[in-house]
Amino acid sequence: MIDLQWVRENNELAKSMHLKRPNTSSEDIDRLLELDELRRGAQGKLDEAKTVANTAAQEIGKLFKSGQREEAEALREKSKEQKSVIADLERVLRDASDALEAHWIQLPNLAMNEVPEGNSENDNKEIKGSSIPCVDSPLPHWEVADRLNLIRMDLGVKLTGSGFPVYVGSMAKLQRALIDYFLDEAVKAGYAEYQVPHLVNEDSARGTGQLPDKEAQMYETKLDALYLIPTAEVPLTNLYRDALLNEGDLPLKLTGYTPCFRREAGSYGKEVRGLNRLHQFDKVEIVQIVPPHASQEAHKDMVNHVGSLLDALEMPYRVLNLCAGDLGFAAAITYDFEIWSSGQSRWLEVSSVSNFRTFQSHRLRLRYRDHNNAKTKPHTLNGSALAIPRIVAGLLEQGWDGKVVHLPKVLHSYMGVEMLTKQEVKL
Repeated sequence: MIDLQWVRENNELAKSMHLKRPNTSSEDIDRLLELDELRRGAQGKLDEAKTVANTAAQEIGKLFKSGQREEAEALREKSKEQKSVIADLERVLRDASDALEAHWIQLPNLAMNEVPEGNSENDNKEIKGSSIPCVDSPLPHWEVADRLNLIRMDLGVKLTGSGFPVYVGSMAKLQRALIDYFLDEAVKAGYAEYQVPHLVNEDSARGTGQLPDKEAQMYETKLDALYLIPTAEVPLTNLYRDALLNEGDLPLKLTGYTPCFRREAGSYGKEVRGLNRLHQFDKVEIVQIVPPHASQEAHKDMVNHVGSLLDALEMPYRVLNLCAGDLGFAAAITYDFEIWSSGQSRWLEVSSVSNFRTFQSHRLRLRYRDHNNAKTKPHTLNGSALAIPRIVAGLLEQGWDGKVVHLPKVLHSYMGVEMLTKQEVKL
């Protein structure tokens, strides 16, 4: 959630940052402050009533001790009315707090000044480009995979449904090789590796901003009220839900591999062809939790890390600063990495690196003690490093020579081979 105290102190600036996003209104911020004022007013009245009750209780005690029993009993009877007043004020405070929470949690993060204006992906700003390679007779990755019997989409449909591929032989090994390579590089960069659950509860999904924004995009096990994770960001970041850290604990750098599950409702056409958009896929995630003054440098560090992976894989890519209209609900700023698909003549997103500032920390109730011993909200960041399917798509297309797929050198030791050849499939 956005920082309410900061919004109170920077009302007009908060409105301008909020209004960068489409379909927003300055009234959203006005309503937030109005509800906050009602809650604080109710809290103040309750505190006053409790002070009166405490004073009366102390006076009753003194009267009993001094032998003034009759006066004490009279004051005790009168104080019962105050208990009723307190009960009524507690109900008022609960209602005011619930109304504030219901409105507050629906508001997206405030877009940072560096976020470009715009309403759609067409308004994203390229901050790093790559020349588009010229490839003779390029094939889309699904045709390369079909010729070499590497991926069986039909078997995935048989087992589960569309969007659930079956990887065969050396392609299955390539999935493991990429995961191992990405994890190894993350650990070298100082990230601690975790293996986390693939299902989370509602508190976890709410803590990182998947709820209420992306509820329709997640698979839910209704009997157990659990959600299949859309990304390892959710369990990794929630490791520190309700935590009180020390400044010396920061920065925290976490990484982990998980399968990811996304309903991808509304996707169609070329968007879902081959490995373009899946309901289940593998991804390595990196997460940082840092003091506010260090978050911009941490974001830069994560962007450089993802870029180094793509450089090692010899992939042409570009980096985009997402405009306000394309920015995720919880993010304050996001850089997207896209690789060039020669077989489809289009760019494919393979990573998003986002700074959430204190948005997730508020939801997570995550704090740390700074050098003045004050309790402060840290900034959280995360990035894909990397998502496997579209990386595989790029490798198939850029390595295809008409007979085999040549792999980049960095993967040779992980695979034990230098190329992907036709797999013998008996099914």
